[in-house]
Amino acid sequence: MSTPMLVAEGVRKNFGDSEVLRGIDLTVGRGEVMCLLGPSGSGKSTFLRCVNHLERLDGGLLHVDGELVGYRRDGEVLHELRPREVASRRAHIGMVFQRFHLFPHMTALENVIEAPRRVRKQSGEAASARARELLARVGLADKADAYPSQLSGGQQQRVAIARSLAMEPKLMLFDEPTSALDPELVGEVLTVMRDLAASGMTMVVVTHEIAFAREVADQVIFMDGGVVVESGPPDEVLTRPRHERTKSFLGKVI
Repeated sequence: MSTPMLVAEGVRKNFGDSEVLRGIDLTVGRGEVMCLLGPSGSGKSTFLRCVNHLERLDGGLLHVDGELVGYRRDGEVLHELRPREVASRRAHIGMVFQRFHLFPHMTALENVIEAPRRVRKQSGEAASARARELLARVGLADKADAYPSQLSGGQQQRVAIARSLAMEPKLMLFDEPTSALDPELVGEVLTVMRDLAASGMTMVVVTHEIAFAREVADQVIFMDGGVVVESGPPDEVLTRPRHERTKSFLGKVI
């Protein structure tokens, strides 16, 4: 059997006296889509940030594609990697945030080619050609020369997705990618994400879009209070939840 793309073992994270993640165990296979559901403050976004080593762990282990995230093992001792090594491994993990974080002084095309040129040292010609392919893939071939201020929120988020894809990630993380969008713009972003899932991209998605989770997810995880309350295929978790806390949450959002 192939190595899972993501494995979390007893992942813990504290902020001061607040224990935000209290022992998260989960596995995401290659090409799978996992959707994380739960109320605000349940630890979903913090977990994603730990996967990308934007937050340091206070306990447990994370592996992406068989490699420890942010650390190397020396016998039974873990040593945090140097920033350069962390950045090198992070390059294989794409992340799309609630807010788009585009460079406002750069065009859509320039935003997409920035990381491949700086991190991967691609030539301008190669990076530009690939960026144009990706902008076309997310339906923005005609917006290559537009600045973020000239784009709608949905268009900016699609540029952000293209920017992440430009680094050829093994794993894509989405942290409520539609929550900052006007309702009429949500669909265009979800369409791109559906196409990504259909292409075989491994994805972990924090979302409140229940219909998307039902349609696209291979696994649905319901989190609350920093723990996994319930997990399983979408038909089970969303249609026949076992736990009262899951039933209560879904009753308010469906």
